[in-house]
Formats: sequence, C-alpha cells, structure tokens
Amino acid sequence: MKPGKKLKSAACDTEVMVIRGSSGGVVECAGVPMCEERPAQRQTMNPALAAGTMIGKRYVDATGTIELLCVKAGQGSLSIGGVPLQVKDAKPLPSSD
Repeated sequence: MKPGKKLKSAACDTEVMVIRGSSGGVVECAGVPMCEERPAQRQTMNPALAAGTMIGKRYVDATGTIELLCVKAGQGSLSIGGVPLQVKDAKPLPSSD
C-alpha cells in the first residue's frame, strides 16, 4: 500500500486514504476486502465488524505500521486479516506553563 492511495469499501460507504502502509495484509471493511473502485453490487457485511468508522479519524494496527485516514464514514469497521484497527489517539499538546 502506498501513501495517498484511496480505498473504498465493497460493503458500505466507508472510504479511507493510506497515510502509512506496508506490503503485508489486506485492508478490510465489515469483513470484506477494500478496493480502489467500488463494485457495482455491495457485499454482505459481517455483523461482528459493523461498529462503524468516523470521518477524520485515523485508524492504526497494533504495531503502528499501517495508518488509514477515514475520508467518508460508514457502518463497517476497519480490519486487517480479521484483526480490528484501533482509532489513533491524538498527541497531547505541550503545557504552556
């Protein structure tokens, strides 16, 4: 996955942009692999992976090697190989004491 690449869900409205990527793993949304072009017919969502995505949030894997930015929200959850991605926490600002 190259940074800047856009991926679209085949099961819901979710769209993401790759911020940081690696060659390992296929990004999935709602348990269905994401692709560059949305297919004409939607795939069935996995109910266990339907917590939704939030626009403007960054999603990362446990090791921090893959980072995705949600550019369009949807009902499906992002995962790689069935392992859900987590919302990246914002960095705390330095104190101005």
